[in-house]
Amino acid sequence: MDLSYGPQYGAYRAEVAAFLAASWPPRDGADRDAQITEFRRLATERGYLYRGIPKQYGGSEQPADLLRARIIGEEFARVHAPREVINVGVGNLVGTLLECGTEWQKEMFIPKTLSGEYYWAQGYSEPGAGSDLASLRTRAERVGDKWVINGQKIWSSFAYMAKYMFVLVRTDPQAPKHKGISYLLLDLQQPGVKIRRIKQITGQSEFCEVFFDNAETPTDWIVGKPGEGWKVSTVTLKHERSSGRGVDWASAHFAWLVEFAKRAQYDGRPAIESPEIRRQLAVIQGHVESMRYSGYRQTSMEAAGENPGIFRSLMKLYGSDIAQKMALLGARLAGDDLMLLDLDSTRESRRGSDRWVQLFMSSMVLAIAGGASNIQRNIIAERSLGLPRE
Repeated sequence: MDLSYGPQYGAYRAEVAAFLAASWPPRDGADRDAQITEFRRLATERGYLYRGIPKQYGGSEQPADLLRARIIGEEFARVHAPREVINVGVGNLVGTLLECGTEWQKEMFIPKTLSGEYYWAQGYSEPGAGSDLASLRTRAERVGDKWVINGQKIWSSFAYMAKYMFVLVRTDPQAPKHKGISYLLLDLQQPGVKIRRIKQITGQSEFCEVFFDNAETPTDWIVGKPGEGWKVSTVTLKHERSSGRGVDWASAHFAWLVEFAKRAQYDGRPAIESPEIRRQLAVIQGHVESMRYSGYRQTSMEAAGENPGIFRSLMKLYGSDIAQKMALLGARLAGDDLMLLDLDSTRESRRGSDRWVQLFMSSMVLAIAGGASNIQRNIIAERSLGLPRE
């Protein structure tokens, strides 16, 4: 098995590394946010960021090359350089607009979403429509040149920070439940919208409930045609899965876990010296390496023009499980600190027990976010293994 990228890609890696050496990290004492913005501009100009997005919308318009994209990710991660703006608008909506949006929608929304000026929330789940999303009840009625929206969404991450939302609403209550849904864009900063943050077990409150009381949006702020919302939402889901963290995060988390085991005490000695803990670390490392090489397989399939198909669901399911295993062991090593730490802390950087208590608490959402694990199991069973529907 040859896992090298070949000499032509070696030259490209050297090119990316040289750019990073000259451009990152920022100078001490300078405005970091301004320098990050300028770095992203330069990196996009050189073709390293927003590669699949046309230049007219603020991207670098590079030909598809999965191996080059992976090299960029590896080299940027090596020096902790910023990648694309992190927001569901960039990861989920931009690709959807490129495939399904009108020209004016692309020109109006994509460039400022890429720059971070427009921050988006996603309006999918409702109290009675989570895994069965097609049961959503939020309504939109066309009145003149506007859609008038009433209902409620939940689990909308960082909606309190967002200017806009892309939202699924029912526009034809008489149609079959998958057919009567439309995909709208909505300004959240209007009187008809109320956003309430949800206090989580982690002590944080990034999830939100969003209430619509005669909220309005123009009739042409619809992506696709009325009733095509479910089809458009599958495009968004495709981009959400492809914009995930990849597999490198697992290696980084495992390295943190090993370092923590060297410092944490277990049965009166460093945890790393305990045969029990070492056995658990070895099991987790096996899972991490398995995921790494499975990631190479997926990359090879895509580079060869093959559709990974169900493989994406397998990687999502496996990744969620590995993250929870690491978080559980980290929390076990934290011991009594689980009860002593201030979970209301807003520190951006966490170390030691702090990090693992937070990771343990937040790992519980991984079985739901980005596609619930039980749904992934059903997809794998039915579409890949040919088992009967649940």
